[in-house]
Amino acid sequence: MQHNGDQNGAGRRQRLGIGMVGYAFMGAAHSQGWRTVGRAFDLPLAPHLTAICGRDGTAVRAAADRLGWSHAETDWRALLARDDVQLVDICTPGDSHAEIAIAALEAGKHVLCEKPLANSVEEAEAMAAAAERAGERGQLAMVGFNYRRVPAMTLARRMIAEGRLGRIRHVRVAYLQDWLVDPEFPLTWRLEREHAGSGALGDLGAHIVDLAQYVAGEHIVGVSAMTETFVRERPLLAGASAGLAGAGGASGAGGASGAGEASEAGEASGAGGTSGTARGPVTVDDAAVFTARLASGALATFEATRFATGRKNALRLEVNGEQGSLAFDLERLNELEFHDGTEPAASAGFRRILVTEADHPYLEGWWPPGHGLGYEHTFAHQARDLVHAIATGSRPEPSFADGLRVQRVLAAVEESAAKNSSYTPIPVIPVIPALDASDLEV
Repeated sequence: MQHNGDQNGAGRRQRLGIGMVGYAFMGAAHSQGWRTVGRAFDLPLAPHLTAICGRDGTAVRAAADRLGWSHAETDWRALLARDDVQLVDICTPGDSHAEIAIAALEAGKHVLCEKPLANSVEEAEAMAAAAERAGERGQLAMVGFNYRRVPAMTLARRMIAEGRLGRIRHVRVAYLQDWLVDPEFPLTWRLEREHAGSGALGDLGAHIVDLAQYVAGEHIVGVSAMTETFVRERPLLAGASAGLAGAGGASGAGGASGAGEASEAGEASGAGGTSGTARGPVTVDDAAVFTARLASGALATFEATRFATGRKNALRLEVNGEQGSLAFDLERLNELEFHDGTEPAASAGFRRILVTEADHPYLEGWWPPGHGLGYEHTFAHQARDLVHAIATGSRPEPSFADGLRVQRVLAAVEESAAKNSSYTPIPVIPVIPALDASDLEV
Protein backbone atom coordinates (compact mmCIF):
# COMPACT_ATOMS: atom_id res chain seq x y z
CA MET A 1 0.00 0.00 0.00
CA GLN A 2 1.48 3.35 -0.99
CA HIS A 3 -0.35 6.63 -0.48
CA ASN A 4 0.34 10.26 0.29
CA GLY A 5 3.22 11.08 -2.02
CA ASP A 6 5.76 13.63 -0.85
CA GLN A 7 3.93 16.74 0.20
CA ASN A 8 4.66 19.99 -1.61
CA GLY A 9 8.39 20.28 -1.71
CA ALA A 10 9.34 17.11 0.13
CA GLY A 11 12.03 16.54 -2.47
CA ARG A 12 13.67 19.82 -1.48
CA ARG A 13 13.11 19.65 2.28
CA GLN A 14 13.98 17.06 4.88
CA ARG A 15 11.12 14.64 5.43
CA LEU A 16 9.46 14.38 8.84
CA GLY A 17 7.93 10.91 9.08
CA ILE A 18 4.71 10.82 11.13
CA GLY A 19 3.45 7.70 12.88
CA MET A 20 -0.06 7.80 14.39
CA VAL A 21 -1.55 5.50 17.02
CA GLY A 22 -5.35 5.40 16.79
CA TYR A 23 -7.59 6.18 13.84
CA ALA A 24 -11.11 7.10 14.97
CA PHE A 25 -12.45 10.65 15.40
CA MET A 26 -9.24 12.27 16.64
CA GLY A 27 -7.13 10.11 14.35
CA ALA A 28 -9.16 11.35 11.38
CA ALA A 29 -8.88 14.96 12.56
CA HIS A 30 -5.12 14.74 13.08
CA SER A 31 -4.72 13.02 9.71
CA GLN A 32 -6.57 15.89 8.06
CA GLY A 33 -4.16 18.32 9.71
CA TRP A 34 -1.05 16.42 8.63
CA ARG A 35 -2.37 15.96 5.07
CA THR A 36 -3.15 19.66 4.73
CA VAL A 37 -0.43 21.54 6.58
CA GLY A 38 2.35 21.17 4.01
CA ARG A 39 0.08 22.44 1.25
CA ALA A 40 -1.25 25.43 3.17
CA PHE A 41 1.93 26.66 4.86
CA ASP A 42 5.57 27.06 3.88
CA LEU A 43 7.23 24.61 6.28
CA PRO A 44 10.91 24.00 7.08
CA LEU A 45 10.28 20.23 7.08
CA ALA A 46 8.02 18.08 4.90
CA PRO A 47 5.53 16.02 6.97
CA HIS A 48 4.90 12.56 5.54
CA LEU A 49 2.06 10.31 6.71
CA THR A 50 4.26 7.25 7.12
CA ALA A 51 2.32 4.75 9.23
CA ILE A 52 -0.90 4.47 11.23
CA CYS A 53 -1.44 1.90 13.98
CA GLY A 54 -4.40 0.02 15.46
CA ARG A 55 -5.11 -3.46 16.85
CA ASP A 56 -7.50 -4.62 14.12
CA GLY A 57 -5.41 -5.29 11.04
CA THR A 58 -8.28 -5.11 8.57
CA ALA A 59 -9.69 -1.93 10.09
CA VAL A 60 -6.36 -0.15 10.35
CA ARG A 61 -5.48 -0.97 6.75
CA ALA A 62 -8.83 0.45 5.68
CA ALA A 63 -8.14 3.55 7.79
CA ALA A 64 -4.71 3.95 6.20
CA ASP A 65 -6.29 3.82 2.76
CA ARG A 66 -9.07 6.25 3.71
CA LEU A 67 -6.94 8.77 5.63
CA GLY A 68 -3.88 8.77 3.36
CA TRP A 69 -1.23 6.84 5.32
CA SER A 70 1.48 4.90 3.51
CA HIS A 71 1.67 1.92 5.88
CA ALA A 72 -0.35 0.21 8.60
CA GLU A 73 0.87 -1.40 11.84
CA THR A 74 -0.99 -3.45 14.46
CA ASP A 75 1.42 -2.92 17.37
CA TRP A 76 2.52 0.52 18.51
CA ARG A 77 5.91 -0.89 19.52
CA ALA A 78 6.52 -1.80 15.88
CA LEU A 79 5.56 1.76 14.95
CA LEU A 80 8.16 3.13 17.39
CA ALA A 81 10.81 0.83 15.93
CA ARG A 82 10.44 2.24 12.41
CA ASP A 83 13.42 4.30 11.27
CA ASP A 84 11.16 6.28 8.90
CA VAL A 85 9.03 7.61 11.80
CA GLN A 86 10.45 10.67 13.59
CA LEU A 87 7.24 11.88 15.28
CA VAL A 88 4.60 9.79 17.07
CA ASP A 89 1.06 11.21 17.22
CA ILE A 90 -1.00 9.57 20.00
CA CYS A 91 -4.78 9.52 19.47
CA THR A 92 -5.76 6.72 21.87
CA PRO A 93 -7.84 6.66 25.09
CA GLY A 94 -6.13 8.27 28.06
CA ASP A 95 -5.18 5.05 29.81
CA SER A 96 -2.52 4.34 27.17
CA HIS A 97 -1.09 7.86 26.78
CA ALA A 98 1.65 7.55 29.38
CA GLU A 99 2.98 4.17 28.25
CA ILE A 100 3.12 5.05 24.57
CA ALA A 101 4.41 8.62 25.00
CA ILE A 102 7.21 7.71 27.41
CA ALA A 103 8.30 4.79 25.22
CA ALA A 104 8.25 7.01 22.12
CA LEU A 105 10.38 9.68 23.78
CA GLU A 106 12.83 7.07 25.03
CA ALA A 107 12.99 5.72 21.47
CA GLY A 108 14.15 9.13 20.27
CA LYS A 109 10.86 10.25 18.72
CA HIS A 110 9.10 13.59 18.96
CA VAL A 111 5.58 13.22 20.42
CA LEU A 112 2.19 14.84 19.93
CA CYS A 113 -0.33 13.52 22.48
CA GLU A 114 -4.05 14.21 22.54
CA LYS A 115 -5.63 15.85 25.56
CA PRO A 116 -6.00 15.37 28.44
CA LEU A 117 -2.36 14.44 28.84
CA ALA A 118 -3.10 11.47 31.12
CA ASN A 119 -5.68 9.93 33.43
CA SER A 120 -3.94 11.00 36.63
CA VAL A 121 -1.51 13.54 37.98
CA GLU A 122 1.00 10.76 38.65
CA GLU A 123 0.95 9.64 35.01
CA ALA A 124 1.17 13.24 33.82
CA GLU A 125 4.15 13.87 36.10
CA ALA A 126 5.94 10.84 34.66
CA MET A 127 5.21 12.05 31.11
CA ALA A 128 6.39 15.59 31.85
CA ALA A 129 9.59 14.25 33.42
CA ALA A 130 10.20 12.01 30.39
CA ALA A 131 9.63 15.00 28.10
CA GLU A 132 12.10 17.07 30.10
CA ARG A 133 14.75 14.37 29.78
CA ALA A 134 14.01 13.92 26.09
CA GLY A 135 14.22 17.66 25.53
CA GLU A 136 17.84 17.57 26.60
CA ARG A 137 18.43 15.09 23.75
CA GLY A 138 16.50 17.19 21.24
CA GLN A 139 13.13 15.39 21.29
CA LEU A 140 10.05 17.59 21.65
CA ALA A 141 6.65 16.79 23.18
CA MET A 142 3.39 18.69 22.74
CA VAL A 143 -0.21 18.24 23.94
CA GLY A 144 -3.07 18.53 21.44
CA PHE A 145 -5.20 21.34 22.83
CA ASN A 146 -6.40 22.33 19.37
CA TYR A 147 -8.74 25.15 20.41
CA ARG A 148 -5.69 27.29 21.12
CA ARG A 149 -5.22 27.23 17.35
CA VAL A 150 -8.56 28.84 16.48
CA PRO A 151 -7.35 32.13 14.97
CA ALA A 152 -9.82 34.14 17.07
CA MET A 153 -8.45 32.57 20.27
CA THR A 154 -4.84 33.30 19.32
CA LEU A 155 -5.90 36.86 18.51
CA ALA A 156 -7.65 37.16 21.89
CA ARG A 157 -4.47 36.10 23.69
CA ARG A 158 -2.47 38.61 21.65
CA MET A 159 -4.88 41.45 22.48
CA ILE A 160 -4.73 40.65 26.19
CA ALA A 161 -0.93 40.49 26.04
CA GLU A 162 -0.93 43.92 24.41
CA GLY A 163 -2.93 45.29 27.35
CA ARG A 164 -6.12 45.99 25.41
CA LEU A 165 -8.26 44.80 28.35
CA GLY A 166 -6.05 46.08 31.16
CA ARG A 167 -6.05 44.06 34.36
CA ILE A 168 -8.19 40.91 34.07
CA ARG A 169 -11.13 40.69 36.51
CA HIS A 170 -13.26 37.77 35.28
CA VAL A 171 -12.96 34.73 33.02
CA ARG A 172 -16.02 32.58 32.31
CA VAL A 173 -16.05 29.49 30.13
CA ALA A 174 -18.64 26.82 29.33
CA TYR A 175 -18.38 23.75 27.11
CA LEU A 176 -21.79 22.19 26.54
CA GLN A 177 -22.79 19.02 24.66
CA ASP A 178 -25.81 16.73 24.76
CA TRP A 179 -24.73 13.35 23.39
CA LEU A 180 -25.36 11.50 26.67
CA VAL A 181 -28.87 12.79 27.34
CA ASP A 182 -30.45 9.49 26.24
CA PRO A 183 -30.20 7.09 29.22
CA GLU A 184 -30.08 4.18 26.76
CA PHE A 185 -26.87 5.40 25.14
CA PRO A 186 -24.43 2.48 25.62
CA LEU A 187 -21.63 2.22 28.15
CA THR A 188 -18.61 3.23 26.05
CA TRP A 189 -15.01 3.56 27.22
CA ARG A 190 -15.55 7.29 27.81
CA LEU A 191 -17.89 6.39 30.67
CA GLU A 192 -15.40 4.10 32.43
CA ARG A 193 -12.86 5.68 34.78
CA GLU A 194 -10.20 3.05 34.14
CA HIS A 195 -10.09 4.05 30.47
CA ALA A 196 -11.15 7.72 30.42
CA GLY A 197 -9.89 8.99 33.80
CA SER A 198 -12.91 11.23 34.21
CA GLY A 199 -16.03 12.17 32.27
CA ALA A 200 -17.09 15.59 31.05
CA LEU A 201 -14.37 17.02 33.30
CA GLY A 202 -11.50 15.44 31.36
CA ASP A 203 -13.19 15.31 27.97
CA LEU A 204 -14.45 18.91 27.88
CA GLY A 205 -13.14 20.52 31.06
CA ALA A 206 -9.52 19.93 30.06
CA HIS A 207 -10.09 22.03 26.94
CA ILE A 208 -11.61 25.00 28.76
CA VAL A 209 -9.08 24.93 31.61
CA ASP A 210 -6.26 25.10 29.08
CA LEU A 211 -8.04 27.71 26.97
CA ALA A 212 -8.78 29.99 29.93
CA GLN A 213 -5.18 29.87 31.17
CA TYR A 214 -3.82 30.35 27.64
CA VAL A 215 -6.00 33.34 26.77
CA ALA A 216 -5.66 35.05 30.16
CA GLY A 217 -1.93 34.29 30.33
CA GLU A 218 -1.98 33.08 33.92
CA HIS A 219 -2.60 29.97 35.97
CA ILE A 220 -5.51 28.78 38.05
CA VAL A 221 -4.40 28.61 41.69
CA GLY A 222 -7.49 27.17 43.38
CA VAL A 223 -10.97 25.78 42.72
CA SER A 224 -14.29 25.04 44.38
CA ALA A 225 -16.28 22.42 42.50
CA MET A 226 -19.33 20.19 42.12
CA THR A 227 -19.71 17.16 39.85
CA GLU A 228 -22.66 14.91 39.13
CA THR A 229 -23.42 11.63 37.37
CA PHE A 230 -27.03 11.83 36.21
CA VAL A 231 -27.33 8.35 34.66
CA ARG A 232 -25.48 5.84 36.80
CA GLU A 233 -26.03 2.69 34.73
CA ARG A 234 -26.10 2.19 30.96
CA PRO A 235 -26.60 -0.71 28.55
CA LEU A 236 -23.52 -2.77 27.83
CA LEU A 237 -22.22 -2.95 24.28
CA ALA A 238 -22.79 -6.35 22.73
CA GLY A 239 -19.36 -6.27 21.06
CA ALA A 240 -16.38 -4.03 20.47
CA SER A 241 -17.01 -1.07 18.26
CA ALA A 242 -14.72 1.72 17.28
CA GLY A 243 -14.53 5.39 16.53
CA LEU A 244 -17.59 7.58 16.75
CA ALA A 245 -19.70 4.59 17.73
CA GLY A 246 -17.84 4.49 21.03
CA ALA A 247 -15.33 1.74 21.64
CA GLY A 248 -15.40 -0.27 24.80
CA GLY A 249 -11.80 -1.41 24.68
CA ALA A 250 -8.59 0.36 25.63
CA SER A 251 -5.10 -0.24 24.41
CA GLY A 252 -4.70 -3.91 25.25
CA ALA A 253 -1.49 -5.81 25.87
CA GLY A 254 1.00 -5.37 23.11
CA GLY A 255 -1.44 -3.63 20.79
CA ALA A 256 -2.66 -0.18 19.94
CA SER A 257 -6.17 1.02 20.46
CA GLY A 258 -8.30 1.16 17.37
CA ALA A 259 -10.70 3.39 19.23
CA GLY A 260 -8.72 6.58 19.08
CA GLU A 261 -9.91 9.65 20.94
CA ALA A 262 -13.53 9.12 20.11
CA SER A 263 -15.25 12.38 20.78
CA GLU A 264 -15.30 15.96 21.71
CA ALA A 265 -18.10 16.31 19.18
CA GLY A 266 -20.02 13.29 20.47
CA GLU A 267 -20.26 9.58 19.82
CA ALA A 268 -23.04 8.18 17.66
CA SER A 269 -25.06 5.49 19.39
CA GLY A 270 -26.07 2.16 18.04
CA ALA A 271 -22.99 0.77 16.29
CA GLY A 272 -22.17 -2.63 17.66
CA GLY A 273 -25.51 -2.84 19.46
CA THR A 274 -26.23 -3.36 23.14
CA SER A 275 -26.48 -6.63 25.00
CA GLY A 276 -30.18 -6.85 25.77
CA THR A 277 -30.99 -5.71 29.30
CA ALA A 278 -27.48 -6.09 30.71
CA ARG A 279 -26.24 -2.83 32.18
CA GLY A 280 -23.02 -1.60 33.74
CA PRO A 281 -22.07 1.23 36.08
CA VAL A 282 -21.03 4.67 34.82
CA THR A 283 -17.90 5.48 36.83
CA VAL A 284 -17.21 9.05 35.67
CA ASP A 285 -18.93 12.40 35.99
CA ASP A 286 -21.59 13.56 33.55
CA ALA A 287 -21.11 17.23 34.42
CA ALA A 288 -18.73 19.47 36.35
CA VAL A 289 -19.11 23.08 37.47
CA PHE A 290 -16.49 25.01 39.39
CA THR A 291 -15.29 28.43 40.36
CA ALA A 292 -11.62 29.29 40.31
CA ARG A 293 -9.13 31.95 41.29
CA LEU A 294 -6.33 32.99 38.94
CA ALA A 295 -2.85 33.95 40.10
CA SER A 296 -3.60 37.66 39.68
CA GLY A 297 -6.71 37.42 41.86
CA ALA A 298 -9.13 37.36 38.94
CA LEU A 299 -12.15 35.09 39.34
CA ALA A 300 -13.25 32.42 36.87
CA THR A 301 -16.23 30.13 36.37
CA PHE A 302 -16.30 26.87 34.41
CA GLU A 303 -19.03 24.50 33.27
CA ALA A 304 -18.52 21.23 31.38
CA THR A 305 -21.41 18.91 30.61
CA ARG A 306 -22.54 16.28 28.13
CA PHE A 307 -26.18 16.74 29.30
CA ALA A 308 -27.01 20.20 27.89
CA THR A 309 -29.98 19.20 25.74
CA GLY A 310 -29.79 20.84 22.33
CA ARG A 311 -26.16 21.92 22.63
CA LYS A 312 -23.95 19.96 20.24
CA ASN A 313 -20.52 21.52 20.65
CA ALA A 314 -21.05 24.87 22.33
CA LEU A 315 -17.84 26.33 23.74
CA ARG A 316 -18.12 29.92 24.95
CA LEU A 317 -15.50 32.10 26.60
CA GLU A 318 -15.60 35.67 27.91
CA VAL A 319 -12.86 37.73 29.55
CA ASN A 320 -13.62 40.97 31.38
CA GLY A 321 -10.84 43.43 32.16
CA GLU A 322 -10.70 46.87 33.71
CA GLN A 323 -10.53 48.50 30.26
CA GLY A 324 -12.45 46.12 28.02
CA SER A 325 -13.90 42.68 27.34
CA LEU A 326 -13.54 39.86 24.79
CA ALA A 327 -16.08 37.13 24.00
CA PHE A 328 -15.92 34.03 21.77
CA ASP A 329 -18.38 31.36 20.65
CA LEU A 330 -17.02 28.22 18.93
CA GLU A 331 -20.20 27.99 16.84
CA ARG A 332 -19.08 31.31 15.30
CA LEU A 333 -15.39 30.53 15.34
CA ASN A 334 -14.36 33.15 12.76
CA GLU A 335 -15.61 35.94 15.04
CA LEU A 336 -14.33 37.63 18.18
CA GLU A 337 -16.38 40.18 20.11
CA PHE A 338 -14.50 43.13 21.61
CA HIS A 339 -15.67 45.94 23.84
CA ASP A 340 -13.25 48.84 24.32
CA GLY A 341 -14.14 50.34 27.68
CA THR A 342 -11.96 53.39 27.03
CA GLU A 343 -14.29 54.70 24.31
CA PRO A 344 -16.96 57.30 25.13
CA ALA A 345 -20.07 55.67 26.56
CA ALA A 346 -22.24 57.29 23.90
CA SER A 347 -20.59 55.23 21.16
CA ALA A 348 -19.08 52.27 23.05
CA GLY A 349 -20.35 48.72 22.73
CA PHE A 350 -19.33 45.22 21.70
CA ARG A 351 -18.19 45.03 18.10
CA ARG A 352 -17.59 42.01 15.92
CA ILE A 353 -14.07 41.34 14.67
CA LEU A 354 -14.17 39.03 11.65
CA VAL A 355 -10.94 37.07 12.12
CA THR A 356 -10.17 36.36 8.47
CA GLU A 357 -7.66 39.07 7.56
CA ALA A 358 -4.26 38.13 6.17
CA ASP A 359 -2.48 39.56 9.22
CA HIS A 360 -4.63 37.60 11.68
CA PRO A 361 -3.05 34.46 13.24
CA TYR A 362 -2.58 31.58 10.78
CA LEU A 363 -4.55 33.28 7.99
CA GLU A 364 -1.51 33.66 5.73
CA GLY A 365 -2.00 30.04 4.71
CA TRP A 366 -5.64 30.25 3.70
CA TRP A 367 -8.21 32.32 1.83
CA PRO A 368 -9.07 35.97 1.04
CA PRO A 369 -10.71 38.04 3.82
CA GLY A 370 -14.23 36.96 4.69
CA HIS A 371 -13.72 33.34 3.63
CA GLY A 372 -14.17 31.51 6.92
CA LEU A 373 -12.21 28.62 8.38
CA GLY A 374 -13.55 25.61 10.28
CA TYR A 375 -12.86 23.12 13.04
CA GLU A 376 -10.49 21.02 10.93
CA HIS A 377 -8.13 23.95 10.34
CA THR A 378 -7.10 23.95 14.01
CA PHE A 379 -5.34 20.63 13.47
CA ALA A 380 -3.37 21.98 10.52
CA HIS A 381 -2.35 24.95 12.69
CA GLN A 382 -1.32 22.55 15.46
CA ALA A 383 0.82 20.59 13.02
CA ARG A 384 2.32 23.82 11.62
CA ASP A 385 3.44 25.02 15.05
CA LEU A 386 4.92 21.66 16.01
CA VAL A 387 6.87 21.34 12.74
CA HIS A 388 8.34 24.81 13.24
CA ALA A 389 9.28 23.95 16.84
CA ILE A 390 11.04 20.77 15.70
CA ALA A 391 12.92 22.61 12.95
CA THR A 392 14.13 25.35 15.31
CA GLY A 393 14.55 23.23 18.45
CA SER A 394 12.25 25.54 20.39
CA ARG A 395 9.87 24.53 23.19
CA PRO A 396 6.47 23.63 21.73
CA GLU A 397 3.29 24.94 23.33
CA PRO A 398 1.37 23.51 24.98
CA SER A 399 4.17 21.34 26.36
CA PHE A 400 3.78 18.27 28.54
CA ALA A 401 4.47 20.58 31.48
CA ASP A 402 1.44 22.62 30.41
CA GLY A 403 -0.59 19.41 30.16
CA LEU A 404 0.52 18.50 33.69
CA ARG A 405 -0.73 21.86 34.98
CA VAL A 406 -4.15 21.18 33.46
CA GLN A 407 -4.14 17.70 35.01
CA ARG A 408 -3.50 19.23 38.43
CA VAL A 409 -6.51 21.50 37.99
CA LEU A 410 -8.71 18.55 37.01
CA ALA A 411 -7.51 16.60 40.06
CA ALA A 412 -8.24 19.57 42.32
CA VAL A 413 -11.76 19.82 40.89
CA GLU A 414 -12.42 16.17 41.73
CA GLU A 415 -10.92 16.60 45.20
CA SER A 416 -13.03 19.68 45.89
CA ALA A 417 -16.21 18.00 44.66
CA ALA A 418 -15.52 15.01 46.92
CA LYS A 419 -15.11 17.38 49.90
CA ASN A 420 -18.43 19.19 49.55
CA SER A 421 -17.02 21.91 47.28
CA SER A 422 -14.28 22.99 49.68
CA TYR A 423 -11.75 25.42 48.19
CA THR A 424 -8.76 23.41 46.98
CA PRO A 425 -5.48 25.18 46.19
CA ILE A 426 -3.33 24.13 43.21
CA PRO A 427 0.46 24.35 43.26
CA VAL A 428 1.83 26.52 40.47
CA ILE A 429 5.29 25.28 39.38
CA PRO A 430 6.46 27.46 37.73
CA VAL A 431 4.30 30.49 36.94
CA ILE A 432 3.57 31.41 33.34
CA PRO A 433 6.09 34.09 32.32
CA ALA A 434 4.84 37.56 31.53
CA LEU A 435 3.33 37.67 28.07
CA ASP A 436 5.22 39.41 25.33
CA ALA A 437 3.03 40.29 22.37
CA SER A 438 5.97 39.70 20.03
CA ASP A 439 5.95 36.02 21.07
CA LEU A 440 2.42 35.61 19.75
CA GLU A 441 3.09 36.23 16.08
CA VAL A 442 2.17 33.23 13.94
